[in-house]
Amino acid sequence: MGAGHGGPLGAAYVAGTSAVHRLEPHTKLVAVLAFALVVVATPVHAPWAPAAYAGYAVLVLAAAAVARVPAGRLARGLLVEVPFVVFALLLPLVARGPRVEVLGLSLSESGLTAAGGLLAKATLSVLAATVLAATTEPRELVRGLQRLRLPAVLVQILAFMVRYADVVTGELRRMRVARESRGFRGRGPGALRVVATSAGALFVRSYERGERVHLAMLSRGSTGRLVTGPAAAVPLQAWLTALALPLGAGAVLAAGMLLG
Repeated sequence: MGAGHGGPLGAAYVAGTSAVHRLEPHTKLVAVLAFALVVVATPVHAPWAPAAYAGYAVLVLAAAAVARVPAGRLARGLLVEVPFVVFALLLPLVARGPRVEVLGLSLSESGLTAAGGLLAKATLSVLAATVLAATTEPRELVRGLQRLRLPAVLVQILAFMVRYADVVTGELRRMRVARESRGFRGRGPGALRVVATSAGALFVRSYERGERVHLAMLSRGSTGRLVTGPAAAVPLQAWLTALALPLGAGAVLAAGMLLG
């Protein structure tokens, strides 16, 4: 793939030479997944849970600092959490059990606890994923997934997405300019018909382009696997560096269970 790190997906990448940037992509994928599992495994109703969440936050922010990921990049990454925030805000209103008055609202105590735990776990997991995306080029992430033996079909789909996301985005931009040059302003219910037609046209164009690319790849002997060359063994020190985040989180969880 020759996508580099441009386009809408590559915009998440922050170029750098930190120790986190230099790690192999599959080691970082394993580390982020293990960290998320530790965070999710933390009991929500445990009295020491808030302290554990604070410890996890210190660890992931330390990783971001080592990688020199700007605070603004972390904040933009948290935008994907908005649906979880909305659900968490509604949870204390609809949950059952003992109620407590907060700012004139009758809220469920168990709902407040569950909402706080949901927000904490989602925020920590998204922060870890943001650090991963900011320190690893999209094509390297795909290569890491292939090295972790993800099914070849899924790897190929992800590779196409990374390679052609900017192409489809450019096509969408040209269609928007064409609509606006014809006086389209997108106001009122009548605009939905035009937007729906544009979405259908974009789908057809993308599908046809995908067919042409697939046929071209088959004619050149493509087998559906990325050509990355022989994979070198990762030293133990590199694995320990990558796994410092989930190991630290595991230590926080174990301390909470033993001392809490």
